[in-house]
Amino acid sequence: MPAATAWSQQATATAAVDPAGETAAAAEDDPDRTAIDLETVQVSGVRAALARSTELKRDAATVQDSISALELGRFPDDNVADSLSHITGVSITRTAGGEGQKVSVRGLGPEYTLTTFNGRILATDGAGRDFAYDVLPSDVISGADVVKGAQSVLTEGAIGGLINLRSASPFDQKGQHAIVRVEGDRNQMSELNGRKFSATYSNTFADDTMGILLGAVYAERKDRTDIAGNDGGWTRNPDPSDPNWGGNAWGGNIDPNGNGELDPDEYGLIAPGQFRVGSILEDKKRRAFSGKFEWRPNDDVTIVVDGLKTRLDSPQVSYQQSFYPLFAPGRWSDINVQNGIVTGFTMDNPDPEQRMNPELLNQTEHRVVETDLFGINGRWNVNDSLTLTGDLYRSSSERSSGGQDTYVVLRMNQPNVTRIDLTRGAMPNVTTTFDDGRDLSTGLANGQFTDRDFNTHYMELRGDNIKDEITGGTIGGKLYVGEWNIDNLNFGFTRTERSKRRDLINNTLNGGADYYSVDNAINVGDLGGGVLDRTLALPHFMDKVGSAFPRAFLGFDVPNYLASLEAYNGQPRPDGTVYDYSMAAPQWNPLESYRVEEKTNAFYVQADLSGERWNADVGVRVVSTQTRAEAWDAKIISITENGAFNYTARYADPTPVLQDGSYRYILPSGNFTWRFTDDLMLRLGAAKTMARPPVDKLAPTNTTASVSWGEFTQIYGGNVDLKPYTAKQGDVSLEWYFAEQSIANVAVFYKRIENQITTSWEPGQDIGVPGYLFNVMRPINGDYAKVHGVEAGLQHFWENGLGFRAQYTRNWSKSFVDGEERPLEGIAPSVYSLGLMYEKGPWSVSATADHSDGFVTATNVLGTGYNEQSDKLTWLTASISYEINDMFSVSLQGQNLLDEAQTYSINGNPLLSQGYYRYGRSFTLGFSARF
Repeated sequence: MPAATAWSQQATATAAVDPAGETAAAAEDDPDRTAIDLETVQVSGVRAALARSTELKRDAATVQDSISALELGRFPDDNVADSLSHITGVSITRTAGGEGQKVSVRGLGPEYTLTTFNGRILATDGAGRDFAYDVLPSDVISGADVVKGAQSVLTEGAIGGLINLRSASPFDQKGQHAIVRVEGDRNQMSELNGRKFSATYSNTFADDTMGILLGAVYAERKDRTDIAGNDGGWTRNPDPSDPNWGGNAWGGNIDPNGNGELDPDEYGLIAPGQFRVGSILEDKKRRAFSGKFEWRPNDDVTIVVDGLKTRLDSPQVSYQQSFYPLFAPGRWSDINVQNGIVTGFTMDNPDPEQRMNPELLNQTEHRVVETDLFGINGRWNVNDSLTLTGDLYRSSSERSSGGQDTYVVLRMNQPNVTRIDLTRGAMPNVTTTFDDGRDLSTGLANGQFTDRDFNTHYMELRGDNIKDEITGGTIGGKLYVGEWNIDNLNFGFTRTERSKRRDLINNTLNGGADYYSVDNAINVGDLGGGVLDRTLALPHFMDKVGSAFPRAFLGFDVPNYLASLEAYNGQPRPDGTVYDYSMAAPQWNPLESYRVEEKTNAFYVQADLSGERWNADVGVRVVSTQTRAEAWDAKIISITENGAFNYTARYADPTPVLQDGSYRYILPSGNFTWRFTDDLMLRLGAAKTMARPPVDKLAPTNTTASVSWGEFTQIYGGNVDLKPYTAKQGDVSLEWYFAEQSIANVAVFYKRIENQITTSWEPGQDIGVPGYLFNVMRPINGDYAKVHGVEAGLQHFWENGLGFRAQYTRNWSKSFVDGEERPLEGIAPSVYSLGLMYEKGPWSVSATADHSDGFVTATNVLGTGYNEQSDKLTWLTASISYEINDMFSVSLQGQNLLDEAQTYSINGNPLLSQGYYRYGRSFTLGFSARF
C-alpha cells in the first residue's frame, strides 16, 4: 500500500477526535489523499449511516467504533447515550423517565470514560468528571466515536474508552441546506405527553471559502418513574467470622428469641431496616443552540469558530410512602426467619415510638444546568512538509440548586398493628390496621385520612451550587518525513486548567432538619389546614409488582408546607422556647463544600509509519498535573439523643483544610495494522493509559450527617493525594469487511489497572467524640485490578433491503485491596445488542435490543461478600419512517417496548431488594421537512 494512502486513513481517524489536527472536512485540499473522504458523504437513512460508521472503523488507526447521524440534525435516537448503547462493548445507566445518562465502555464505569466534544473536554454539573448525557440534545450531534485503543495524539484521561462527540460541518454538504423537525411523545405508563422542535441550517458561500451552520432545539417532556427500595439499607447483625463487619442494627442486635443475647444462629442475621415506594414526576425542559463558522481563504488555511450552549431544566418531585420498621427490643413479634433473613414480623407495641409510624415523603430535586463550550481552531500548511495546528476553547457547566432541594417527611401518629412479609418483588407485603378500625391501604384510597392523622417530622432542605470551568489549548504540528517507512511525525503541547467548586447549602449541620420532630413535632392539622392537598392514585402505579401495599397515597406541596410552618412562628414549644422558622432554614455547609483547581501540561510526539501491507503509529504522551484542593473541617463537640434513631450533633467552628498534590506520568502507546487483503485486517495495540480521580474525591471533605438518624459513621470525601487510575492495556482485533457495508470482527483486550479507587471501612474508631465510637469510610487507592475480555460484532445487508447487526462483549474482572480479592465495581460481565433493519424505497424499519448483565455497584455493603448489584436489563427500541417525498418524511419510534424495570439487589437475591425503577413504554411521532 502506498505510504500516502496509509497516512490518509490514519489521519482521517485521528482528525475525528483532535480539533487541533487536520479536520476531515479539509481533506479535499490534499491531492495525495486517495481514501474516501467520509465527511463529504451525504448521509440519509439507517443503512447509509451504518455504512459511514463502518468506514470510520475501517480507516481508524486503533480499535474504534462509531455512530453517525441519519441526516443533518437527526441522530438515530433521541438521546446520544441510547445510540451509543448499540455499539459493541458500550452500556448505559438511566435517569428518571428512562433517559440514558451515563456511559460505560467495555464494562468499565463512567469514571473510566472520558467524553469530549470535537476533541475538547466537556465540563460537568456532577461531582465527578463523568459526563451526564441528558444535558445534551442529540440534535446537535452529527456523530460519535468510541475509541477503545490509545494514541499519543489523543487527550489522556480514559481507560475504558474515549468518547468523542462530533458536530457537523457546513462543508459536509456544500450549498444551502435546512431541516426542521417536530416531534410529540407519549408514555403509556404515565399517560404523559411531550414535544420537541429542532431546526438546522447550513450554507457555504463566497465561492465556497466560507460556511456557516446553525442549530436550535427546544423540548418539553413530562416523565414519571415508579420507584421502590431501601431508604437507608438493610440491617445485619455482627458476624464473628467476619472481622470487617461489626453490625449495623441501630436498635440493638436482631433478637428473634428475645433473650437479649447474640446467639450463634443469629450471627449475621439480616432484616428490613427501611423501605419506601412512590413515584418521581419530572417536567423536563431542554433547549440548545449550536453554531459553526468555517473560513477557508485558500488551500493552505482553515479557521473554524464553533460553539454550543444548552440549558436543562428538569425539576423532579417524588411523592413516596416510607416505612421504618427497624428492630428494637420488644418492637417485633411473630418473627419468621428463612436462610438467615427475617422474612416477616408483626409490630404491635403500644409505645408510640415502637409501633410502625407510616410516613409521607416529599423529595424534590431542583436541577437546572447551564452548559456551554466555545472554541476556535486553525490549520496552516506552512509548506509541503509542515502543517501547524492550534486550538483554544473554554467549557463551563453550572448548576444552582443550593437549599432548593427537599427531603421532607410527615409522620402518622395513630396507634396501629402492622404486619410486614418480604416477597420476591420490589416491595414487601404491608398491612396496617389502626385501632379505630381504618386500614391503611383502603383508607388512603377512600380519603379516610386527613391532616390530623400526621405530625411534622423530618425536614431537610438542601442542594448544592456547582460550577465547573475548563480552559484548554493545543499547539500541534505534523511534519512529513517520507523516509525509513516514517510518513509523518506528529508533535504538540496542550495546557488544560480546570476549576470546580461545590457549595452545599442545607439545614442538617445546624440541626434544622429535626427542628419540628419528636417532642417538638406539630400536628399538621394545627398548621391551618390544606397542607395535605392531594391524593395520588397514579395510572398503572406499580402494576408489575404483585405485593400487597398501599397503592394510593397523600401528597403535599413543600412551599405551602414551609409557609405554614413560618406562619406558626411564636407558638410555644414543649422545650419552653417558641417556634422560629429561621432556626430550621438552610445555610452553607462547609463540611461538604470544596474548591479544586487542576492544571495540566501535556506534550506528545507520535510517528506514523507504513509499509506495503501495513501501517502503524508509535508515540509517547507526557502528562504533568498539579492540584490544589480546599475544604473545611469541624469537630463534633457533643451529641444529643432526641429519641429513637434521632440525634443532634453540635459542631465546633469550621476550619479550612488546604492540600496540594501533583503527579507526572509517561504514557507510551503503539498501534499496528496488517492488511492480509483489502478487506481483511489485523490490529494490534498496546499502551499505558490513565483516568483521573473524580474531582470530589480530591477534596478533603468529611461528613457525619448520618448521626442524625443514629448511624455513627464519618465519611471522608477524598484527599488530594489520591493517585489516578493507570492501566497497562493491550488489544488484538481481527476485522473482515466481507461485503459493502458489512463487517465481521472479533477482538480481545486486557487491562491491568493500578490504583483503582475503592472504599475502606474502619469500624469502631475513636474520632474524639466522648462516649461514641464511629465507623470511618474513606476513598483509597486499591492494590490493582485485572480486566480481560472478548468482543465480537457482525453486520450485513442484503440487496433486498434487509439487514442486521449484532454485538457481544464478555469480560472478566477482579480487584485486590490489601490482598483481599473483590469484584471490580461498575463492570457488567456481558453486554450485547441485536438489531434488525429493513430499508428500501421510502420505507425504513428497525428494531434493536440492548442487554446488560447484572454487575456489582458497591462491595461489602453488609459485610464481606455482600455486594449491591444492578440486575440485568434488556432495552428494546424500534422505529419506522417513511419518506413522503424529497422534502417531507414522517417517523415513529418506540422505547422500552418490553416495559422493563431496572432493579438492584444484594447478591442478586430477590428477597434483598435494593431498588426498583420502572419507566414504562414510550412512543415518539416525528415529522421532518428538508429545504
